[in-house]
Amino acid sequence: MKKIIVILVMAVVASSCCNVENEKKETFDAKAELENVALVLDKYVIANEKQDIDLIKEIWANNPHIVVFGTSGDDKFEGWAEINEVMQRQFNSFEETYISVRDQVVELNQTGNTAWFSEIVSYNYIFQGEPKQYEGLRFTGVLEKIDGEWMIVQSHMSVPEDSN
Repeated sequence: MKKIIVILVMAVVASSCCNVENEKKETFDAKAELENVALVLDKYVIANEKQDIDLIKEIWANNPHIVVFGTSGDDKFEGWAEINEVMQRQFNSFEETYISVRDQVVELNQTGNTAWFSEIVSYNYIFQGEPKQYEGLRFTGVLEKIDGEWMIVQSHMSVPEDSN
């Protein structure tokens, strides 16, 4: 009788372990989420090209803890208010912005609520009547799914040493 109870207990434990393992499996469509993150990154390019601060507001988390590192050594912007201000200043200074992206990589965590990306960006614009061009900028960042929407919560852009 004791052997039967031990076997039943082991079967229950094994069964519950399998159920826990099944619960840990993805409960989201990874391919669709990767496409959604890529769409946010596309919107970021469009927002910059069109100087659309409202679209920027849709894709950046309205959070005091988000961080952006820019291309200059002292470019560190914290919180949505500061990022909004910097973006608005840029939009007021730049004209005819054109951005192209290549080598984009997007990854998701196991629960599907955090994503990170890297890409190479070419950035062209007019500043004070002069054309400016930056090729091969390295752009990385983190997005978080907040209330069902992907939002950028951190980014870093750097200029390769041999660039302009």
